[in-house]
Amino acid sequence: MDRMFDQDQVDFAAIWEQYADSYGYATPRRGDIREATVLHVSSGEVLFDIGSKQDAVLATGELQRLEPQELASIQIGKLLPVYVIRLDFVTGRIQVSIEMAREYADWLRAEALLESGEIVQAEVVGFNKGGLLCEFGRIQGFVPASQILYGAHPGRQGDMSGMVGAALALKVIEVNRNRRRLIMSERAAAREWRVQQREILLDELQVGDVRSGTVSNLCDFGAFVDLGGMDGLVHLSELAWERVGHPREVVQIGDTVKVLVLNIDPARQRIGLSLKRTQADPWERASHYEAGMVVEGTVTHVVNFGAFVSLMPGIEGLIHSSELGPDDPDPASVLEEGQQVRVLVLGVDAVEHRISLSLHLDETAA
Repeated sequence: MDRMFDQDQVDFAAIWEQYADSYGYATPRRGDIREATVLHVSSGEVLFDIGSKQDAVLATGELQRLEPQELASIQIGKLLPVYVIRLDFVTGRIQVSIEMAREYADWLRAEALLESGEIVQAEVVGFNKGGLLCEFGRIQGFVPASQILYGAHPGRQGDMSGMVGAALALKVIEVNRNRRRLIMSERAAAREWRVQQREILLDELQVGDVRSGTVSNLCDFGAFVDLGGMDGLVHLSELAWERVGHPREVVQIGDTVKVLVLNIDPARQRIGLSLKRTQADPWERASHYEAGMVVEGTVTHVVNFGAFVSLMPGIEGLIHSSELGPDDPDPASVLEEGQQVRVLVLGVDAVEHRISLSLHLDETAA
């Protein structure tokens, strides 16, 4: 009996193929995605025209799972993609699934993202000891713990529970539909984003632009500022109008600052920035000083050819060693940093930011 039934199935399948070929119908196969027209809707059955001789029916299990509002949205004449599950040779009906068609489309989208390298946003819906679970349409993506940028999120390092509900920028790094594996990476997305932003930044940035950025690193010779995809350097001399010994005297890592673009080298991918030039130039007030005036100041730096004296924040003048005494003494033997002195203004060049000074007789104050 079973053998006869099997033979009937084979015969029916063969007849179906011949009939379909004769009348121009494409024989539906499991896994096909068809554009279907809704023919009939009821609480017990949904029928579709999928371009085949026989009408297709929505799988019973899926129909039972449909919420009332979802069923109401399936209206006669509406076009929907459906996934061919199987051809029932007993009833002659083709069983299809709307949900599987949508899921299949999500896998195709994941494969396209893997190919293109495009960055996508996904919401974290859960976690386990290995990483984060993210929503990707009707399938679930996984972000391994090693691919999470913990520093970009509030909370304790390695704590994934606080990230549920967060929207992450991710890059697809592996797709295996058969094993239902969709692996994503926040780290790879961040790298890709910086590469893209670097190209955009170098293309649109102009000398003289004022940009906001975040201080990303400090070193002895200056501070690096992230402009959004690429760091620029604020040299020590461009941090403030007054003399600066180390960048930490002016800024800290994480500070948001406004900087002026001084120079751009696309070939070497370097950007020179200035922090002080976004602030009022104190030398615009240098007209306050005139030759012949005697003023007070503080020694800020002693060098072998003289000493620099701060007259007001951002304005320094130079006492050349020849102006320290009749015998042109060693500046370090006469003055020291931090010492208060009275000086005679010899000349002012506000354009070149220079003031020449002379130690005023013996009017130094220890």
